[in-house]
Amino acid sequence: MSDRKPRPGKFVWFQHVSADARKAQAFYGELLGWTVRPFSVGDLTFDMIFVGDTMIGDYAAPRGDDRRPAYWIASVSVEDVDAAAKAAVAHGGKVVEAPAEIRGVGRIARIADPQGAELCPFKNATGDPADEPATHGRFFWNELHTSDPPKALAFYETVLGFSHRALGMGPAGTYHVLSRGGVDRGGATGHLPGGVPPHWLPYVFVDDVDPTIARASNLGATISTGPEDIPGIGRFGVLADPTGARLAVMKPRPRET
Repeated sequence: MSDRKPRPGKFVWFQHVSADARKAQAFYGELLGWTVRPFSVGDLTFDMIFVGDTMIGDYAAPRGDDRRPAYWIASVSVEDVDAAAKAAVAHGGKVVEAPAEIRGVGRIARIADPQGAELCPFKNATGDPADEPATHGRFFWNELHTSDPPKALAFYETVLGFSHRALGMGPAGTYHVLSRGGVDRGGATGHLPGGVPPHWLPYVFVDDVDPTIARASNLGATISTGPEDIPGIGRFGVLADPTGARLAVMKPRPRET
């Protein structure tokens, strides 16, 4: 039986937002083997992303007057969605979508940090899934690219309870590892490509980065980074899928035991 319980700070869901979900679904099906199944919540039906029998995210159309290029947005587990939303505003961010109940699922909001990067605080009604070793096609990391790391780190420490530690990455500068409850959950960097606004970049585990990046390019993606090695960490690449949403793929180096 799955050990479901609240795991604050864990990134538990990833949503692809674009005006052309079918194009994205075809791309990721070919690239990562993801499948799509309809899932009903009340009167609404969603296109859910599956790896095998595990549901990991969904595809959604832009809401209201959201005219941004396609993007990924993650949901992070919190103890209290309303408190997280209030804290975001009190510390220089804003509430993009007010806290709301998803019947039978949980409570969610959307917030932006002071630099504009967005996340969804989420409290699952049935608890969060247990932490498991990463496998091919699964999300396993989320990385903040920001114009002001110190200010962003202070924001997420206060609003989401993330502690952070700095890692020297040589010419690449300083990388910040975000943790909660003694578990590393994500990272933060001041590396922000020109013309790209602050954002969270999801990472997907793949068994072999090089053919994945080559296949992505053949399927119409734009490759912005890699494949390349991060010494002591793993091999990775960053792509923009055919709808424009940015995603990283990585094979981490096995941890020493």
